Amino acid sequence: MDAEELLHTWLEGSALRHSTRAEYTREIGSFLTWCRRQSVDALTARPKDIAAWAAERHLAPYLDGRPFNGPDALAHLAQHHPEAARSHDRRISALTQYYEAAFDHGIITLPPNLTALRSGVTRPTGAKNRLDRMERATLFAVIGGWGPHHSKHYQRDRLAAWLLLEGLRPAQVIRVDKRHLYPQPDGTWQVRAPDDHEAVGKQFVLEPLTGAAIKDYLKVRPEPADPSDHALLLNDIRRPLQSRWVNKVIGQMCATHPLLADREPPVTADTIAHTGFWDTPTPG
Repeated sequence: MDAEELLHTWLEGSALRHSTRAEYTREIGSFLTWCRRQSVDALTARPKDIAAWAAERHLAPYLDGRPFNGPDALAHLAQHHPEAARSHDRRISALTQYYEAAFDHGIITLPPNLTALRSGVTRPTGAKNRLDRMERATLFAVIGGWGPHHSKHYQRDRLAAWLLLEGLRPAQVIRVDKRHLYPQPDGTWQVRAPDDHEAVGKQFVLEPLTGAAIKDYLKVRPEPADPSDHALLLNDIRRPLQSRWVNKVIGQMCATHPLLADREPPVTADTIAHTGFWDTPTPG
């Protein structure tokens, strides 16, 4: 099956809305055309190829002469042109699902990790800020299915998502201090979330799924590059993560399922933090 055949086979059998299938046909079709003209095999394209396509076809007018080559360009896009950033992230979501389909069909052995190409733009003001029951159930499945073929740090990524569902805000998630994780005799965990002044803040008693994710991550967590750093979640160079990372990884995780990828407004880390693990019982 070639790249064009995969696109049509995947979309015909997908759960995406008709309007979204049309949009994905147009957007991914544009990428496949670009690949042919550049003599790039679309099915084995690298993130840098996708970045080159995005810059040439869509982003150049918004970058004010900057090359599209890293976090600074994405930050500029998110800050000064948020609508263009949201459209870009949606294209990355479409390609993420396309490569997931290629993996599921056995055409490729590993989907490209496109997390670094996401702007992680925040939720528009006034947008719906909680997932509904079905969306939340889908999110649980997406977190559980996020594995080593998605990210070499999949245990860390899962833990970040579970911490958001505990009600920690994105800025708190990246500042959780390993010294303030407290395993309890009954098998649960407590964590103190740092406040805006880096002081030890509110206590959270974590759900069993989050506790299990902590144990999984601690088995593989590297020692920090700087021994004075105590952040729980570390990046590729063993340093604390930056705030925009949380939205990027959540966007990439949600991009793997049509119900979440197709959602308007897009699912962000803040959306998940407002959602929580369970519905609040209705009094009465």
